[in-house]
Amino acid sequence: MKKAMKNKEVKELISLVSEKYSYELPKDERYEKNDNIILVNNEPLFFYFEEKIVPSLRLLLDDMILKKITIDMGAVPYAAKGADMMRPGITNIDDSIEKDDFVVVIDETHSKPIAVGVALFNSQDIKTMYAGKVVKNIHYIGDNIWNSA
Repeated sequence: MKKAMKNKEVKELISLVSEKYSYELPKDERYEKNDNIILVNNEPLFFYFEEKIVPSLRLLLDDMILKKITIDMGAVPYAAKGADMMRPGITNIDDSIEKDDFVVVIDETHSKPIAVGVALFNSQDIKTMYAGKVVKNIHYIGDNIWNSA
C-alpha cells in the first residue's frame, strides 16, 4: 500500500542516494513508499534489499548509475525471468566490481538493463571462472518492483 513519505524521510533519502550513487534526486516531487519500494511521481526509482537502497531498472533505463555486467543474448530470456547469472553467459564485466556490489545486467546487443543483481565475486575472480553462478538476480523486468508504478 502506497504511503506518502514525510519531508524528513525524503531529505534522508536524497542525501543517502547522493552519497551512495552520486545521483541527485529532485527535491520538489511526490515521494511515496510501497513496502520496500520508493516511488517518485509514481515511478519506482529505488527499492530496499536487505536494508540497502538499490536503484530500480526504471531508473537505470535513463541513468546507468551501477557497475555493469553484460550478458549474451541467449542468457537474456533467463535473466528477464529472474534467473541468476551464470559465468558462461557473461561477455563483459566492469573491472571495478567487488563482491556484494549491486550491479546492472545489460544485454550485449542493445546495452539495455535486464536485471539488477548482487555480485557473488569480484570482477577479477569472475573473469577467471569458466562456470558457476556469479550474480544473484534481485530485480528484473516484469517483477513486483517493475510493476509497482
